[in-house]
Amino acid sequence: MSSATPDHSSSSIGDVSQQRVHTLQLPHGAITLPVYMPDATLGVVRAIDATDLEADSVQAVVMNTFHLMQRPGSSTIQALGGLHQMSAWQRPIVTDSGGFQAYSLIQQNAKFGSLSNDGITFKPEGSNRKFLLSPEKAIQLQFSYDSDVVMCLDYCTHVDAPEAIQEEAVERTIEWAKRCKREFQLQVAQRKLGDKRPHLFGVIQGGGSFALRKRCAEALLEIGFDGFGYGGWPLDKQGKLLIDIITYTRELVPASFPMHALGVGHPGNVAECAKVGYGIFDSAMPTRDARHGRLYAFADRTDDAKWFSYIYVNDDKHIKSERPVSIVCDCLCCSHYSLGYLHHLFKVGDTLFYRLATLHNLRFMTMLEQRLREVYAKGA
Repeated sequence: MSSATPDHSSSSIGDVSQQRVHTLQLPHGAITLPVYMPDATLGVVRAIDATDLEADSVQAVVMNTFHLMQRPGSSTIQALGGLHQMSAWQRPIVTDSGGFQAYSLIQQNAKFGSLSNDGITFKPEGSNRKFLLSPEKAIQLQFSYDSDVVMCLDYCTHVDAPEAIQEEAVERTIEWAKRCKREFQLQVAQRKLGDKRPHLFGVIQGGGSFALRKRCAEALLEIGFDGFGYGGWPLDKQGKLLIDIITYTRELVPASFPMHALGVGHPGNVAECAKVGYGIFDSAMPTRDARHGRLYAFADRTDDAKWFSYIYVNDDKHIKSERPVSIVCDCLCCSHYSLGYLHHLFKVGDTLFYRLATLHNLRFMTMLEQRLREVYAKGA
């Protein structure tokens, strides 16, 4: 899961009028919503470890079935004790089914794979092995990984895809969801998990069609899931949030169900989606931005139109700066190091920069979670 860079940072943090703050009780602990989860796609949040995540108050991470089944491979993950033991992360892990990644691969070149009623067949570039990711296989793998939230396999589309493609995607997503639910129930029974079972989320597709989103949501609600995800690319061609269709999709699902805005991680977009009732977010954007020298900082007032800004570490104006990235941030980076030192680390290409910058942007996101919860509490 990923998101393109929007061209704005002016969304207001206030008025989270539709957010239903509650807690998800999961096998490896509770998650308080709203929550941003960094992408640990291959079992690691790049440049940092589990103790760093805990220090930044990260509640949960997202890992990706599509990538993990290839590297290090499911048998290796099982041999290493599952994702929690392998990564030394003992708090919740959400596993994406990999539908979006498989779709993206096939969209690059049809020779990489195909979609059918059976599932998604793919052969990554440079690989001699062909993989079949069926609805059943997606659930089996996520159980074997010891996931806390299991995502149904879905047929992802771009918002601008033709209507016929969107219709096919919705029908196939619904059928795959039924198969995922059956396999999920079978796995729970076989493993005798009872109340300690993971949660199962269905993914609502439909592109930019309100009618198809409604059709998909109603069908998934009838099947029955613990929560739901907004499926499909969340941005338009200009990189702006598709707030109308995102809001409508949230309205189709009762507020008692948590909703995951899949791939949404730009701070302004997180705030916008939280306003209309989404409680779960993930994206590689904050950590990727950090590694490329784009750091986030809160403005002095959270009700300002521009309530956060970007600090570009590479800018020469920071060469001799003794101030931290943010005076309101308590992360390891801001507590011990100057912006001038970060500029130096970035220029010389030292890996310490990646760790410190990543820690900072993740702490910004966990502080944003708390601010959103506080804003809602005041208005509740």
